[in-house]
Amino acid sequence: LKKVFELVEHTTDKVVCCYINCQLHTTRFGIFSQIHKKLFGHQPPETGVPFSRVYEKVMNKLSADNKALVVAFDDVNYLFQTQHANKIFYDILRAYEEFEGVRTGIFAIISDLEFRYALDKNVNTVFIPQDITFQPYTYSEIFSILQDRARAGFYHGVISDEIIEEIANHTLEVGDLRVGIDLLRVCGNIAEANASRSITLEHVEEAVSKQGSINLMETINSLNDIERTLLRAVVDSDEILTAGDLSKQFKEEAGVSYATFNRTLEKLEFLRLVDTKFTGKGVRGNSREIILRFSPEDIKRCNL
Repeated sequence: LKKVFELVEHTTDKVVCCYINCQLHTTRFGIFSQIHKKLFGHQPPETGVPFSRVYEKVMNKLSADNKALVVAFDDVNYLFQTQHANKIFYDILRAYEEFEGVRTGIFAIISDLEFRYALDKNVNTVFIPQDITFQPYTYSEIFSILQDRARAGFYHGVISDEIIEEIANHTLEVGDLRVGIDLLRVCGNIAEANASRSITLEHVEEAVSKQGSINLMETINSLNDIERTLLRAVVDSDEILTAGDLSKQFKEEAGVSYATFNRTLEKLEFLRLVDTKFTGKGVRGNSREIILRFSPEDIKRCNL
């Protein structure tokens, strides 16, 4: 999508394309600060300026310049976790009602296909998205990408197609192409440390072991006591928990507020220790299931 935005902006100056990483920006002010930066080249002051003034400045600029605004929200689920998604979507998509000539659009990037059901009806009347589904990489696609990376990164003969096949198989199981690309790097480092002129299956097995355990161990060691308590509650559960059930349990065990629980859960998801999935149930369809990204055994081995 970033590449598409670049092509659009090289083709016309009548469309402002703004890409926003929702893991980093989750508030109304934070989102519109990024849009402000795109339009004016700098962010507004963090204090002393009300949101309404920033919002009006952005929309008046679009109206005066006769430009359309297209915003891409990557990992838009983070906006729902902070309860700001509906308001932000409303601010953008209904701007035309208050500011003459303003045209806006949204790309929402998310892996949860039930995303739209978590929106308020007032937003759903103006946000009627067309789904563009990107299927996961196939084995042959993964192998081809890793093969190209290996050719670019290693001398001829250092890594065979058979070894790349092993890495591709592991990557397919994990479901994350970045894992395979990183394995190439780790395998190369291990082979170099062993003074080996080629990467062997043993190097791949060692790299897989190091990659998983070290990254997970470092992540868990970085958690504070409250974050560990919440993660332990998920690990010890025999069934998939909803955010509501987990918050009640967490309050009893740690004696913290729902706001603290929500921030802690966001942190665990940001660290890719858990996933949250909207079920379409509960109040306004905002009920979430909490799913571990690692096996309980792997997490427990990291001194949780």
